[in-house]
Amino acid sequence: MKIAATYDNGEIFQHFGRTPAFKVYEVKDGAVTSSKIVPTNGTGHGALAGMLAELGAEVIICGGIGGGAQAALEAAGIRLFAGASGDPDKAVEMLLAGTLPEIGEANCDHHHVEGHEEHCCGHHEEGHEEHCHGHHEEDGECCGHEDGKDCGCGGGCCGGNDFGTGKNAGKTVRAHYRGTFNDGTQFDSSYDRGEPIEFICGAGMMIPGFDAAVADMEVGEIKEVHLMPEEAYGEPDPEAIFEIEASKLAGSETLKSGQRIMLQTAYGEFPVRVVGKGEGTIVLDANHEMAGKELNFTIELVEVQE
Repeated sequence: MKIAATYDNGEIFQHFGRTPAFKVYEVKDGAVTSSKIVPTNGTGHGALAGMLAELGAEVIICGGIGGGAQAALEAAGIRLFAGASGDPDKAVEMLLAGTLPEIGEANCDHHHVEGHEEHCCGHHEEGHEEHCHGHHEEDGECCGHEDGKDCGCGGGCCGGNDFGTGKNAGKTVRAHYRGTFNDGTQFDSSYDRGEPIEFICGAGMMIPGFDAAVADMEVGEIKEVHLMPEEAYGEPDPEAIFEIEASKLAGSETLKSGQRIMLQTAYGEFPVRVVGKGEGTIVLDANHEMAGKELNFTIELVEVQE
């Protein structure tokens, strides 16, 4: 039996259709025998159900999920446990123990205002705003595959190559960067933090345009790149905009359009932005705040680990 969970930086990713990776668990006799991280490489929504089916997953654990994706999973015969958050390993333990609720009901009975903006794709860690899509737990380690099939990790150890082209593709690299909008406003900088970021080039851990820029760089080289939305955080997803009853959101009368809050559910929290208020309803947007924006990066390649 295989169980999959939406995954980013050690946590269950909260938007199924945009998950940067799945953590896939092999289960035998009611216990986990192995696990691997499989990047989705930008695959979205209904297509993810097909990807899970190809991986042999019988169960998916995730946070939020739209109706179309639910239908695709049902058609693929994949059992859904939605509304989960936190450590996916613990969620799998709960599932195997029979204590993880199936489907999951969002309980939007309270919220608190988010005190900082998130620039990371799915996480925010002590101000470290990496422009990433997913993270492997074990750098450079083969995630494994079976029956001679490419597991999607892209590593040469599996015989596959999903890292793309470029001399740095598939290698662990370290890079400094500074990110700005078209008006010159800086939104992030590893220089300001005093530490370069480390990632596997082409593994889907970074936004596509960042990966592509680094793929052919020399150590010490500095490159300026301009990324369109499709090379960065993509266009806004209409399915990520939803409406809830104001009565289910304590303090909703004080909310203002454009305000970012953390929405509390029965299984955890996820960031949303208030985009409208109707008659007894609140419209919320779970899209990444960078969706639809053109971004500029100055990138300095610091190190390539051979």
